Amino acid sequence: MDLSPIPVVLPPAAALGVPDADGYPQFGRFAGTAGQIDWSALRPPYARNAFWRRLHHKRWHYIALSTEHIFCGIAIVDVGWTNTAFAYAFDRRRRAIVASMSQDGIPGLTAHVPHAPHGTSHFRFPGKRIICHAADGGRSHVLELRCGDFEIDATFNAGSAPPLLAVGPIDGGSVHATQKSPGMLLGGEVRVRQDNYDLNGGVASVDYSNGLLARDTEWRWASAHSLDIGFNLQAGYFGAHENVLWIDGRLVPLGPAVFDYDRADPMAPWHIRTEDGLLDLHFEPEGMRHEDKNLLVAVSRYVQPIGSFHGWVKAAPDAPQREIRRLAGVTEDHFSRW
Repeated sequence: MDLSPIPVVLPPAAALGVPDADGYPQFGRFAGTAGQIDWSALRPPYARNAFWRRLHHKRWHYIALSTEHIFCGIAIVDVGWTNTAFAYAFDRRRRAIVASMSQDGIPGLTAHVPHAPHGTSHFRFPGKRIICHAADGGRSHVLELRCGDFEIDATFNAGSAPPLLAVGPIDGGSVHATQKSPGMLLGGEVRVRQDNYDLNGGVASVDYSNGLLARDTEWRWASAHSLDIGFNLQAGYFGAHENVLWIDGRLVPLGPAVFDYDRADPMAPWHIRTEDGLLDLHFEPEGMRHEDKNLLVAVSRYVQPIGSFHGWVKAAPDAPQREIRRLAGVTEDHFSRW
């Protein structure tokens, strides 16, 4: 598939079913929201039996909430044979994680990630509850988190910029689809013990991913958003399929991303650029969430620095550079054997 940044207008998703009515995935990058994602309907050469799909079907729903004072990351993950969830609140002034939760669930009972980007994802475990409901084709969202003395009530709504839908093949797996949102206007509150953090006027973004992945999967990722500009970049298992820039209501595809960082010291500065010359950014970490798990049959190594980006982006090769200053977001280095 051609991943060059021209044309700069992506074809509309128009509630694209994945796969299509004939059982074939339509590979590419699209502007808009996916419809139902049903891997059981795949035709050869992408079809797999039910047992293989059970082991390789991975779905997750990640939400980022950002203001000048606080950054929150919330995720619900269903890997088929088990599930998990995590959430954290990072105080950007203190440069410290002030609340966090990580909980493995019970297969088939504690987590639900829907078969489409719109709908309701939830994780329920004694003393812990996360619910994210998407309505209006994924344009409006309500998030509720209750984990002891860590609580979130948030709403966020999409503006004029379209989301990205990316569909592509996976080496060692079959097919993957992901839906990434632009920055959305945020409202609500985070409560941590006796401290309240106002979310009103902040920015939210959503990552919904659903695919038949390889047993060993790794990636580097970067994401940051304001209401008028934002980006999503990935290098690893999905190549450049999900690399895009949102700028002034437009969705611009980007080429392959290059991540220059010190894996042994992820709190050192990062340099991230795209090979098409449309993005060149430096990332200054302010703090980090990290977690390593070894479940004998599965392994996960994960670091997610939180911080700010500066540099420049361009909407086209001949367009002027747009300066990026103190744009809050995250980078990530992740390996899973699942």
